[in-house]
Amino acid sequence: MAKVSIYLNFQGNTAEAFNFYKSVFNTEFSSPMMYMKDIPAREGSPKLPENEMNAVMHVALPILGGTVIMGTDMLESMGHKLAVGNNVTISLEADSKEETDRLFNALSTGGSELAPMRQEFWGYWGCCLDRFNVRWMFNFPNQQ
Repeated sequence: MAKVSIYLNFQGNTAEAFNFYKSVFNTEFSSPMMYMKDIPAREGSPKLPENEMNAVMHVALPILGGTVIMGTDMLESMGHKLAVGNNVTISLEADSKEETDRLFNALSTGGSELAPMRQEFWGYWGCCLDRFNVRWMFNFPNQQ
């Protein structure tokens, strides 16, 4: 089933923020918090510095009415700088890879690809900034 989530970026305090949100909404994380050190090594990718290994890679928390907020820590070693405008992203999970591609192509037209659609360890993923400067993330999870 297709769904929409709100993705939040932080500069090193995702765990603190999400533990706060968890107490506010009285809910539990959808799955355990994943850290950068948990990411499978990718050939040709630089090794993260030790101080970023415990940064949050991904966390998800249901809040109200089926809405889920997700979050990650931005990494200085990869040139990520938190700023108003890149701290919130609308995350779309379509029902098919084809629909994921259609949405990505439509929303990136006249905008810019921040990360072209590609296969990642969790599924098919990409990100763009539309022509109105709204950030969109696209996910089609690996099928079990």
